[in-house]
This record gives sequence, C-alpha cells and structure tokens, in this order.
Amino acid sequence: TLARGPSLARTGPVAATTGPVAGRSMLQVSIQGVGAAAPPSRVTNGDLETVVDTSDAWISKRTGIRSRHLLGPEEHVSALATDAAAAALADAGCDPLDVELVIVATSSPDDLFGDAAFVASQVGASRAVAFDLTAACSGFLFALVTASQFVHTGAFNTALVVGADALSRWVDWDDRNTCVLFGDGAGAVVVRKAGGEGSPGVLGFAMRSDGGGRCDLNLAYSGTERGLSDTAGSVSQGAYRPIAMNGKEVYKFACSRVPEVLEEALANAGMEASQVDHLLLHQANIRIIEGVASRLGISMDKVIANLDEYGNTSAASIPLALAAAVKEGKVKPGDVIACAGFGAGLSWGAAIVAGGEAFQGRGPGGGLASARRSVGSSPTGGDSLGCA
Repeated sequence: TLARGPSLARTGPVAATTGPVAGRSMLQVSIQGVGAAAPPSRVTNGDLETVVDTSDAWISKRTGIRSRHLLGPEEHVSALATDAAAAALADAGCDPLDVELVIVATSSPDDLFGDAAFVASQVGASRAVAFDLTAACSGFLFALVTASQFVHTGAFNTALVVGADALSRWVDWDDRNTCVLFGDGAGAVVVRKAGGEGSPGVLGFAMRSDGGGRCDLNLAYSGTERGLSDTAGSVSQGAYRPIAMNGKEVYKFACSRVPEVLEEALANAGMEASQVDHLLLHQANIRIIEGVASRLGISMDKVIANLDEYGNTSAASIPLALAAAVKEGKVKPGDVIACAGFGAGLSWGAAIVAGGEAFQGRGPGGGLASARRSVGSSPTGGDSLGCA
C-alpha cells in the first residue's frame, strides 16, 4: 500500500494569482494541426451491466459517461498514437521530416522503455528526437507546455505532441467504481514556431504536483519474489496492481485545485475567465467539469466535452475532445481556450491557448476523421512491439 505523505492538494492555496510570472506566458508558438484516434470497439454502459453490478443510469448520473472505446487483446496504444499523430501532421500540412521533437504523453505504453521513438518512426519523423512523458491525466497538458517551451526558445521549430493511453489494460474489471470510468484513445497536435510577429499560441500556463496525494490515485508496482540462488539472493519479478482510486478524495482535489491553477494560468496570460471562448478540461467526470466551470463563472455552453462517448482516456482526453470540437466547427481560429489537466501524482496544470491554423477544421486530415480508424495488431505487421 502506498503511504500518504504531507499533501498540499487538501490544504491551503498553492500560490497567489497576483500577476504574470516571468517565463510562463506569451510563448511564440502556433498549434497548426490536430488529430485523434480511438479503437473501433465501442462499449456502452448497458454492455457493462453484463460485466459488473451496475446500470446505465448509475454510471451516467454520477459521471456523465455513456460509452467508451476499448482496445482489443491484439491492438496497441502505439498504433492509436501513430494514427492520431499522422492525422495531426496531415491536418497541418506538415512534412514529417520537418518535425524535430516528438513527445508522447502516456502512462500505458506498449513498451515500458517508451513508445515515442517508435511513433516518430512510424509517421516518418526520422529526424526528430522523441521521448515519453508520464504524468497520467495531466500528461498532454504538461507535454504541450514542454514542447512549446522548446519551440519558443528556438531549440526546435516544429514539434509533435501526442497524448495516448489504454487504461482499460490496468483497471480491475470486477470493481464497478473504476472499470466504468476509463476508455482508450489518442490525440495529437502539431506545434510550430509562430511566424514573424505572430500572436503567441500559449498565452499563459501553470503546472503543479503533490506527491503527498499519491495514495489517492495510483497504479502501483506489485512484483513477486523470484529466488536466484543461495549466494545471489532474490529479486522482484515485475508486475503492477490495477488502478486504485479514492474517488471522494480525487473529486475534492480536482474541484479545489483545478480552478486555482486555471486562475494562475489566466493571471500569467493577463486575462480574466470571462475573456475565454472555451473551457476544455480533462474528461474525468461531468460533475467536476460543471463544478470548475461554475467556480470560474464560465457557462456550460462554453465547455468542450465528449466524455459521454469516450469516457476518461487519461492523457488522450484533452486532444481527443479538441479534435472533435474543431471538426464540428465549435472552435474557430482566434478562439481562446482555457485547458486544464489533472490526475495521478497528484498533478494538475493549465494552459491558456490561442487558436491557430489548427482551429480551421480543414477536413479529413485531422479532427475526428481518423478517430474511428481500425487499429491493426501492429502498425508494421510484426510482433506486439512492431518488430520485424
């Protein structure tokens, strides 16, 4: 059992939002392409009534979720990430050889050593440096800020940011309180240097974490002892427990800390909540989304949400919802979106994003046009890691 440590997530304010913090605003980047992918297998709440003691009414009332998409036994999260990344590149009209940085935010890679380099190779970004970033449901937000910093400073001109997770692999399918929440998916954006005196794409951001709350949401290591010899002793053979979550504590944490970090990001952007066009939160629970919107004074008609269809897709949830909103014409060029991710760690963060070319919804290259593409057993036709 993971021990509870001293936690800021349940105590007083983390930071005062008195004004912009140097280095955390006006990043000269442009989001120029969006893409998404989800498994073709769609599982409704009614379907789950045959798995655990639950009902559509019980799930939808408490979470807002009505269905989720799940990977099959021979399908791979790296394939989802590849499909989403390829769609974002097509949407941006970006040559993969121009991509210099690929970050895959995931907590459930096919390869524990990381999927990013493989995804980069699959989309043809052979000149890019690639690495995974693990921050659970905050992962995409943290990865977007990380990539934007690299582009803003001039270290790279073009970055590909992917959020992809398959937490269906890691839930306890006998636990009705957690198995109904999660779905699988991927989303991606292309981040480029803003040309000339172009408007900044990331107006302000803030990121926080608190390891004292790890016991409330975790996917903990649980190895078994393996004896080697009398002289060599024994080691631990690797394995993990299913996801463990204290729903009540996570709900309290999210409703408290997410509005604060959004206000901090808004302060760094020099803006008020009333000035944003859309609110896009990690798609965890409709009650959390409604509570955060209410606290910020943002009406629900400005909220971007698709958890009713996809459930909680962890690091994929923000770009997956963004891709749908762009495809449907809800988000347009010039719109300002207040985004926030939150989850295990505990971790939470926000970014105020100004719409670039990605928000034009140009058609089949991006958005959700690729979201229901079939995911094969391996992107390359090889074994489970795509090796020949």
